[in-house]
Amino acid sequence: MSAWQPSAQGLTDLLQLLREAINPTDGHNVQERLEYFNKIPDYNNYLVYILTQMPQEDQYIRSVAGLTLKNNIRSYFPTISPQVVDYIKECCLQNIGDAIVGKPVSMVIASIVSRGGIQQWPHVLQVLLEKLDDPAPNMVENAFSTFQKICEDSSRDLDTGIGGVKPLEFMIPKFIAFFDHPDYKIRLSAISCVSQFITLRPEALMTRINEFLNALFKRATDDNIDVRKAVCQSLVSLLEICPEVLLPHLPDLIEYMLFCTQSDDSDLALEACEFWLVFAEQDELREHLHPYLQKIVPVLLKGMVYSEIDLMTLGGDEDDAHIADTEQDIKPRFHKANVVETEGTNKEDEASNAEKKKTGLLGDDESDLDDEDDEDDYDDFEDDEFYGEWNLRKCSAATLDVLCTSFEADVIRILIPLLKGELESDDWLHRECGILALGAAAEGGMQEIAPHLPDLVPYLLNHLNDPKPLVRSITCWTLGRYCSWIVESARQTAEARQHYLEPLIQILLQRILDNNKRVQEAACSSFSLLEEEAGSDLIPYLQPILTTLCSAFTKYQKRNLLLLYDTIGTLADVVGEALNNPQYIDALMPPLISKWQEIADDSTDLFPLLECLSSVTTALGQGFKPFAEPVYNRCVVLVCKTLEECRLCAMDPSLEEPDKDFMIVALDLLSGIVQALNKDAEPLVANTNPPIVQLLSLCIQDEVAEVRQSTYALLGDLAISCFEHIRTVVPQFMPLLLQQIDPQAEHLSVCNNATWAAGEIALNWGTEIRTYVDPLLQRLFPLMMNTQIQRTLLENVAITIGRLGLVCPSLVAPHLEGFVQPWLLALTPIRDNEEKYTAFSGLCEMIKANPQAAVKEFYSLCAAIVNYQNVPSDLHEAFANILNGYKNMFGEAQWQQGLSSMPQEVRIPLQERYGI
Repeated sequence: MSAWQPSAQGLTDLLQLLREAINPTDGHNVQERLEYFNKIPDYNNYLVYILTQMPQEDQYIRSVAGLTLKNNIRSYFPTISPQVVDYIKECCLQNIGDAIVGKPVSMVIASIVSRGGIQQWPHVLQVLLEKLDDPAPNMVENAFSTFQKICEDSSRDLDTGIGGVKPLEFMIPKFIAFFDHPDYKIRLSAISCVSQFITLRPEALMTRINEFLNALFKRATDDNIDVRKAVCQSLVSLLEICPEVLLPHLPDLIEYMLFCTQSDDSDLALEACEFWLVFAEQDELREHLHPYLQKIVPVLLKGMVYSEIDLMTLGGDEDDAHIADTEQDIKPRFHKANVVETEGTNKEDEASNAEKKKTGLLGDDESDLDDEDDEDDYDDFEDDEFYGEWNLRKCSAATLDVLCTSFEADVIRILIPLLKGELESDDWLHRECGILALGAAAEGGMQEIAPHLPDLVPYLLNHLNDPKPLVRSITCWTLGRYCSWIVESARQTAEARQHYLEPLIQILLQRILDNNKRVQEAACSSFSLLEEEAGSDLIPYLQPILTTLCSAFTKYQKRNLLLLYDTIGTLADVVGEALNNPQYIDALMPPLISKWQEIADDSTDLFPLLECLSSVTTALGQGFKPFAEPVYNRCVVLVCKTLEECRLCAMDPSLEEPDKDFMIVALDLLSGIVQALNKDAEPLVANTNPPIVQLLSLCIQDEVAEVRQSTYALLGDLAISCFEHIRTVVPQFMPLLLQQIDPQAEHLSVCNNATWAAGEIALNWGTEIRTYVDPLLQRLFPLMMNTQIQRTLLENVAITIGRLGLVCPSLVAPHLEGFVQPWLLALTPIRDNEEKYTAFSGLCEMIKANPQAAVKEFYSLCAAIVNYQNVPSDLHEAFANILNGYKNMFGEAQWQQGLSSMPQEVRIPLQERYGI
């Protein structure tokens, strides 16, 4: 293939196209034509020929040819013929040392190794290792540059045997030898190459770990700052992956990292600060870190002061609320589908009317059941209150947070006197740093800081009015982290309510209308946290809260409007039906409906607005009725549009995939409307065009789990409110529903909502569900017995089993002995509500049919009956009948013995309420 020669015309055409790519008049057209060239078998030969064999051409043209070739290899490697690949390899190996195009050549080589695998081209490693000893500096630099890319992309491949030999056995000692090279670029590449393998702990490195460490420590005082950064990065990786190798060197290492963390170079300081964050995270290293806390904490505090560069980057030290946001200001929005929850013991009473809890991007996602959605540990320090990219300030704050959580009192005792100095400083930058540190310490240090809060909270409230916007915004954030203490104090004394909670509400509302956008944002976030903590305690203040939030609609730019929706939605979640007041509805609904009409169907701004409306709808209940029809109809349109786009995309794969979040968020709001209006939703459902069951039948089989999740939530709500409209298709849906109730479910939220919907269908379908009872039980029982299962799913499983027992007791009762113990454990603690009522009614029916099955769990049954506080009259009668039935079954002597063995908190209520 080395005899290959390009055709003159082909070369001319391609060169012309590459020139146009550098100076495009129609960039899209150039890209299409370049893509078209991929259909020509030896197209990539032309590219490598221009890159390596045409020194007379402009270097930019040659570089563009190289980049295009690299991209082709990454995208189309399996379709490129072996002869073409061999020609590319040959040309590139001959030109590694080229001073002009060596870098694109090294990218092409690394791409071939990455896509084809090192086993298919081991010769390249031999050539590159030889080039490292070449006398030409360009050759060595480019060889190392190539190695660096190969080590990044193919580290695992390099630790596998090729012909019985692992390449790393030769590569790692060779790289370490270059740590002392006179050219800093070579030193930097050598360190970076070795560092790529730390996470893999290959034998070739671990047997030479002391050699590696000694060479690394020699570079700790390197003249070049980039080399010192690479040293810090390597040490952080070692601490994370194999800390035991660093422990013998710890005293000197600590001093070195303290020194680097205080470097004037912010990038080096950040790399060093990562060391403390990794150190603090590892429980097994805690005893080794403890002796140095006295030195580390002040350094972290110093790193939390805004630098001049930070301030220049941030800007925003002025009134900017009137300035429209740019597209770059607005983060992309995603939507998480509804998860149906019961009202567990850890919920506030005020949330008890909200059967469904949304887990959206802008909302609380503790109830999300799927592991893949877990939040990052440091989200608080990557949120918008901190602005911009991860930096020394954020890393220092995150580290202090982890240290306070790990060491609690030991860190707080060091921190308090330092904080005093910062908070009392005449320099606003130091006051701001002190307030940030106080917030960072909140989670782990609450117990130690609490005695100081009676003085600190008024200080913080005062600083909500600071002339500096950055101080006002960080104060909002810090107060958000102390909301729990403020609310708890206010619940204990009227004085605390007057001095802490009421001023906090009042001043945070002022900050929500601040003239600085950053402060508005921080105030909204903080107020959302206050809403979650205070819950129904905010009901007396609803008028000023709603007045402020509705005023913000006219003041906010696009980015903060998205946060405002979240603040309103959270308020609706926590105050519930208290919002259903004509005065509040008149204030809240006009701006929401105005935005609803203003936002286009294809705008992702709909996501947070629809999430907000779902919460508001649930809270208002019947109060939402005047607004329901247009909102309901538009949601149906959004679902239909997305389904149609999916259909067209399936027919023509070249079309862009539709964004199914539009369908998910619309299904969730439809669910909210049906739930809120209950039986009054019937006319809307009856007039849905196309019929609602037609939409459900498509959505319920969607490949995207979140679509199915939201569909099952809507199906359950329709079963409650408008069962006759779905009755005919329930037999069609049941086999699909059964598939989702899977003990091995990948998507637990879908399993949860399908389980809940099955229970609602059972209640309304009655004995007609009997065909499906056994298949349902086969899937529900393994979930019921799983002690590791998520609480929300467990409760819904138990409720659905109870409801099946209510409508078909003869089919479920024979299994009662096998599940009654975990069933009682799951449902005894939940709050008294309709779901608990129907589940326990089912239990009573099952015990009537099979009383012997619950004998072994008689005490747990009695405890559950006593725990049920507000028992409906028919259930009270059923409990009494069951207790008397057991009394007769046991006989007087055994009965009295059983009663006397019960704790009095169970025995006395039983006797008082049920006369036994």
